[in-house]
Amino acid sequence: MRYTRFILFILVCVFSLSEAVAQPCTALGQNPNTAYPICGTTSFTQTSVAACTNSAIPTGNRCLPGTFVSVNRPFWYRFTCYQAGTLGFTLNPIGTVDEDYDWQIFDITNRDPNDVFTDHSMMVVANWAGTYGPTGASAAGTAVYTCGSDPKDNISTFSTMPNLIQGHEYLLLISHYTQNELGYTLSFQGGTASIVNPIAPLIQKAYAVCDGTEALVILNKRIDCKSIAADGSDFTINGPAGVTIVSASGNGCNGNFDSDTIMLRLSAPLSPGNYTVTAQTGSDGNTLLDNCGTGLAAGATAKFNFIALVPTLMDSIKPVICIKDTLELVFSKPMDCSTIAADGSDFRITGPAPVSVRKAEGICVSGVTTTIRLILTTPIRTNGLFTITLVNGSDGNTLTDECGMTTPANSTLRFTTADITDATVFTATVNAGCKYDTLLLRHNGNGNANKWNWMLDDGKSSTIQNPVMRFSTFGTREVLLTVTNGICTDTARQQVVLPDFTIKAAFNSKDTLCPTDTLLFTDASRSALQLQSWQWNFGNGTTSAQQAPPAQRYPLNARQTRYPVRLIASNGRCADTATKNILVLNTCYVAVPTAFTPNGDGLNDYLYPLNAYKAADLRFIIYNRYGQVLFEAREWPKKWDGRVNNVPQPSGTYVWALEYTDKDTGKKVAMKGTTVLIR
Repeated sequence: MRYTRFILFILVCVFSLSEAVAQPCTALGQNPNTAYPICGTTSFTQTSVAACTNSAIPTGNRCLPGTFVSVNRPFWYRFTCYQAGTLGFTLNPIGTVDEDYDWQIFDITNRDPNDVFTDHSMMVVANWAGTYGPTGASAAGTAVYTCGSDPKDNISTFSTMPNLIQGHEYLLLISHYTQNELGYTLSFQGGTASIVNPIAPLIQKAYAVCDGTEALVILNKRIDCKSIAADGSDFTINGPAGVTIVSASGNGCNGNFDSDTIMLRLSAPLSPGNYTVTAQTGSDGNTLLDNCGTGLAAGATAKFNFIALVPTLMDSIKPVICIKDTLELVFSKPMDCSTIAADGSDFRITGPAPVSVRKAEGICVSGVTTTIRLILTTPIRTNGLFTITLVNGSDGNTLTDECGMTTPANSTLRFTTADITDATVFTATVNAGCKYDTLLLRHNGNGNANKWNWMLDDGKSSTIQNPVMRFSTFGTREVLLTVTNGICTDTARQQVVLPDFTIKAAFNSKDTLCPTDTLLFTDASRSALQLQSWQWNFGNGTTSAQQAPPAQRYPLNARQTRYPVRLIASNGRCADTATKNILVLNTCYVAVPTAFTPNGDGLNDYLYPLNAYKAADLRFIIYNRYGQVLFEAREWPKKWDGRVNNVPQPSGTYVWALEYTDKDTGKKVAMKGTTVLIR
C-alpha cells in the first residue's frame, strides 16, 4: 500500500523518512494557497515537476482509519463551477517510462485552502492507485476514492466523475509518485459541468490613491498577471492634471497567478478633479486577459473624482439573503488591516433583533483590504432594517485607510434582511397519555414559509405545517424540521422525551374453586412507573387495598356459582382494570355416571369422571364386555363419546376403572364400576 499510517499521539512529530529530507514546496502552484487558476477550455502542459513534498493528506476512514497519503512533486489547480454537472478530465504523463501520477479534488468553498491538510471531509473524489499511465475522472470510473495500491494490482487509475455544485470553488491536486521530474498534460472533457467563467472582464471602478501619485483599477473578475503590460500601456488616463501612466502591476501578482486590482503609477500627482481611465491594447499586443484568454474590451472606461486625503467611509454591504452569520462590508478604498480589532469591537449592530459581532477580519493582501468580514455570535434570523455603527474598538481606534485617514466614529451603514424563514422557532409539545403519547409540532410560518418537512429518527414524517403524531412506544425522539419559503431554507432539530405512563392491570388465581376451599389472588400488574395503589373487589362482599390481599372464601351453594372479581391498579398517573369470573363448585366429589346417552342432544352425551378438579395423575379406562380397552384418558375432562375409531358402539353395559391422586391429601384413589350406554 502506498500510504503512510500515523499513530495519533506522534502524528505531529513523525512523517515518513522521505518526507523528513524532502525539499519543501515553495514555488507558485506548489501549494494550495498559490494554486494555478484554470479554465476548462484550455489544455495545460506542465513540462517538469520539481522534487518537493507537501504535508500529507488525511484519508479519514476511506482507507485504513488514521491513514494519510503523501504528496510528492505536487501542483495545485484552482477552479470554480459556473454550471452544475459532472467533471471529466484526463492527465497524460509526458514520459515514456512507467509514470505513476495521483490526484485528488477538494471543495474549498468558504474555506482556507490549507485546511485540506487537516480536514478529510473536503475531499470530493480521488485516485491514489499505484497503476502506471494516464489517469483522471471519466464515465468509465467506478470508485469515488481509490486508495494507494501496488502496481501489480492493476487498480484503475480512472475514478468516477464528481458532481460539481454551481458557485462552489475547488482545488485539484496532482501528485507525482514516480521518482523523476517528468511532467504531464492536463485536459478537461467528458463531463457536463462548466468551469469556464461566462462573464467577460469589465472595469468596475477606478480611484486615485492617497496623494494622487497612483490610481487603482478594480475589475469584475481576476485576470492573468502575465497579460499586464509592465509599462502601463494597457490604459490611458485623461483629466485636468495632464499626467500619464508610467507603469502598471497587479495587486498580489508577486505571490499569485491572477489579480482583480491593477495599480497604475502616474508621472505626477493628480490635482483635484474628474478623471477617466480607458483600457486599450498594450505594448504586449493585448488588453488584460482572464484565465480563459478572454480580453478586457479596448475602450472600456471608468471615471472617478479625485479629492485628496478624505476619510474612507463604509461604502456598502454585500446583500444579506437568508440566514447569515457573516456580513461582508465593502470599502471604496483599501483599509489598513492592522487597524481592524480582531474581536469585532469596532462595530455595533442594532435592529429588530439583538446582533453581536464575535470576530472581524479583512481579506488582506499586502496589509490592506477592501472587504471586512464581520462574524456574528449567532446568525441573524429576523427580517428587518439593521444599522452598523463604527465605534472605537478594543484597540483604541476605528478604522484607517491605506493613506492613514481615519474613518470617523459613529459612521453608519444600513442593511435590510429579507426572505428569512427560521426553523428554530418550532415547538414540540408532548401530551402524555395512559395508552399512548401525543406529539404536537408547531411552526409559526415566519418569513412566508410555505413548505415543511418534519422527520423523526424513528421514521415518522409529515409535510404539513402543524402535524399531530401518536406514539405507543416511548423514550427520546429527535425531531428535524426543514422549512422553506421558496427562496430561503432553514433546518433545526430538537429532542423530545415521550414519557411512559402505561399500566396493565392483571392478577393470578384459580378459575374454579371447591366449596370449602379458600382462593389466593396475586397481583401481576405491570407499569412503567412504580405501582402505588390497588383496589380489589372479590365479588363475595369483601374488598382490599393491599397488593397481596388475604385469601378469600365464598358461600356454599347447592349449585355452581360465578363470582366477578375486579382489580383496579394505579401508578399515580394512570389506572387500569382487570376482571375475572371465579366459578365456585357445588361439589368436588369425584364420581362416574351410571349411564349416558351419546345422541347429540347436549345432555349426558359423554362419559367421564365428574368433578375431578382435585384429581392428579388421573387415569380413566373403559372396557367392553370382552375386556378390550375402548377408551383411555390421562387428562380431565377428556371424554368418551361412545365411539371407537369413529364407529358408534352398541347399547349395553361397559366397565370402567379410575385411578388418581387427591391433590389435597396426596392419597391415591382407585375406583371401578359400570355404566350403561343408552341409544
